[in-house]
Amino acid sequence: MEFLLDYGLFLAKILTFAIAVIVVLVIVKSAGGKQGQKGELEITNLTEKHKDLVHAMESYLYDETALKARDKAEKKAEKAKAKEAKAEEAKAEAKKMTDAASLESNRKPHVFVLDFKGSIDAREVTALREEVTAVLSVAKEGDEVLVRLESGGGMVHAYGLASSQLDRIKQAGIPLTASVDKVAASGGYMMACVADKIIAAPFAVVGSIGVIAQLPNFNKLLKKHDIEFEQLTAGEFKRTLTMFGENTDKAREKFMSELEETHSLFKDFIADHRPSLALEKVATGEHWFGSQALPLGLIDSIGTSDDYLVSAVKEKDVLNVRYVQRKKLAEKLAGASAEAADRLLLKWISRGQRPIV
Repeated sequence: MEFLLDYGLFLAKILTFAIAVIVVLVIVKSAGGKQGQKGELEITNLTEKHKDLVHAMESYLYDETALKARDKAEKKAEKAKAKEAKAEEAKAEAKKMTDAASLESNRKPHVFVLDFKGSIDAREVTALREEVTAVLSVAKEGDEVLVRLESGGGMVHAYGLASSQLDRIKQAGIPLTASVDKVAASGGYMMACVADKIIAAPFAVVGSIGVIAQLPNFNKLLKKHDIEFEQLTAGEFKRTLTMFGENTDKAREKFMSELEETHSLFKDFIADHRPSLALEKVATGEHWFGSQALPLGLIDSIGTSDDYLVSAVKEKDVLNVRYVQRKKLAEKLAGASAEAADRLLLKWISRGQRPIV
């Protein structure tokens, strides 16, 4: 029991220290002026990056004469392409087409690549929504979107919003592919199933269609040391399970019913987007590796995002779209502190109050 008391005091010290650090950083941040910086899009041409990679390798594999011949042929092809584009532009001008229509007719189909590496509270959805909006504002017929997903899941409402952002792409009629190189489980799989097609590496983790909530309870320890804990609520089920109060069977039953309800909603969402999936086999909370998930219908093919992109650059221009928010030093420190607090508080408190998928 002495060990439990020491452990409880240790946790209290950690919480006190974390809160103190956060308060100091918030004060510094407030004194710094504006509460955030305007974000901007970063566009990386992956087609050109791939070409540079190929050229770098070829410079070691072929002699100078062959490389010069290759470069000459490429320049000739580019010149012919530029001439053709100029002719098309002149033709458009002759027909009195608008500038926008002229640009649209000459633009090569694109693959827009979005990256989502999700945390427990899916805070990355802020950037995702900006990236999706940017892509949809310029996307046309023939374009497509690849989302490179990496997430083990998290808060239900947060991953529900992230899934809705991907659904905007589907609703716009733009083909959407989700690629899982490492993990897209639970809330991550909720996002992936929105896509028209899911590809996963052989050992990527997918599935985990289930809901979990857990928290410690220190009520007996507090009673042993004559420490009272009071919690006041208005509404019978405003709070069910608690870390410091005495949990009742009625509270457990209510909380369990909420978990089951959330699980049912999760399964309904999966069924809407992948109707051929046998939910009774896969909605057990288990996860599978990519090679196991394929015969179960959780994914559509085995492969990596690299395989997909190397194939795509042969026919389309591939652009990586990222929304980046520039932050001041105080904001970076506050953000790092917030992430540390998340890891502590979400494990000990939020998981006990909100379901995690």
